[in-house]
Amino acid sequence: MRRIVITAATLTIALTGAYAQVGGQGTPWRGAGVQPCFGMDGGANKCPSASLTRAVRAGHLFDSKSGTLLANQVVVIEGDKIIDVGPAGKVKIPAGATVTDLSHETVLPGLVDMHTHMFNALKPGISRETATLLAVQNTQADLHAGFTSVRDMSTHGNAYGDVDIRDAINRGEIDGPRAQVSTRGIVWGAPGAKPLEPGESAVVHNVEEARAAVRDQINHGADWIKLFPAGAYSFGADGKPAYVLTYPMPVLQALIDETHKLGHKTACHVYGGEGQKNAIIAGCDSIEHAFGLDQEQADMMVAKGLSYDPTLQRYTEPYMDDNDAKSTGGKYRMIPIFENAVTLASRTKGMKITVGSGVDGSTFPHGTQALELVALVKQAHLTPAHAIQAATVNSADVLGWQDRIGSLEKGKYADLIAVPGNPLADITELQRVNFVMKGGKIVRDDQPVKARTVK
Repeated sequence: MRRIVITAATLTIALTGAYAQVGGQGTPWRGAGVQPCFGMDGGANKCPSASLTRAVRAGHLFDSKSGTLLANQVVVIEGDKIIDVGPAGKVKIPAGATVTDLSHETVLPGLVDMHTHMFNALKPGISRETATLLAVQNTQADLHAGFTSVRDMSTHGNAYGDVDIRDAINRGEIDGPRAQVSTRGIVWGAPGAKPLEPGESAVVHNVEEARAAVRDQINHGADWIKLFPAGAYSFGADGKPAYVLTYPMPVLQALIDETHKLGHKTACHVYGGEGQKNAIIAGCDSIEHAFGLDQEQADMMVAKGLSYDPTLQRYTEPYMDDNDAKSTGGKYRMIPIFENAVTLASRTKGMKITVGSGVDGSTFPHGTQALELVALVKQAHLTPAHAIQAATVNSADVLGWQDRIGSLEKGKYADLIAVPGNPLADITELQRVNFVMKGGKIVRDDQPVKARTVK
């Protein structure tokens, strides 16, 4: 029997030769089908479809700047941008445009979630690769629920994985919302604290370490720096809540100043107490949660131009009462204190409230973030229009994307959603999103009527 011996060198030459015949970027294509496009790793991919001209007929359209509904509107889209919008009698639909008929729906700008955690908390037996796949699944659930943009507020120990997902979305390699990310976050190294695993939050012990941690995370691609000036709460014998203070004020100020020096913004996880007040005094751009917010602090936030991201639904879930009942014997509850704080904020003139859910794969599932808007209306007494503005124009402004998203206007991204009813009459309509478009691409369409092309 004749034996054939193939050495490693022979095999390498053969494979290299076979690959070289296919062609790559800038060379004639010798592989399957038509000329492909190439990804960041040089891999061949099917090229995106050519840009289309689309038109959307809207029975009603939410004007997020005025907070009102406009009847019988048309949105014209070229590629990923809106090129015209207005009353159907005044906006001409170009010949050849593909028309999507949402004349029985209410059309709104794509919503923004200012506090997601695309990565679930690390658990034993879950590899980094699996964690990343789950994170992609989470972001796509957010998108399909109508949240076409998000701000991700730390990766739960998954290092800089949010940067990779953000960039893959931006390159069009995977579907997902537009994202700004905060990577690992930075925590205070309290004496006796348990060492963190690699990939978890950076730990700092002084001003120099604080500034270095900010630079490191921004160099790794962070858009925001996530800080934790105040920790857990407990109730005293008199029922007054107390909150754990973390960073000393000079360290917190250094963290915020270094971030601003580098042209970025900070978001501060606070529940109350001195740490919360310090975050406001130091100029933390986005105050998260703030159970103990009072009028003096709210007025200071307005004066400094800081925004408030309550995450009300996340911290008024039943488990909060369970924890308080266990720790206080049923005497005291945080939920009514928090509801009063958000209500106070909503009644403070000039306060910029944003919508952040805190979805994290734990107590608040991805894809259900409309519950946050429902909570703001039903528990904190915002009007439905105010709540939707918080999730659109307000959030877009805080992200620095007011020229890109947040309203349906000429020149902005064609990010829009539709619901069957009137969300100004019933905010729960936002739980019934049946159409989602991001950048002119339809990513969800539950409509029974198919689009048609104008001749």
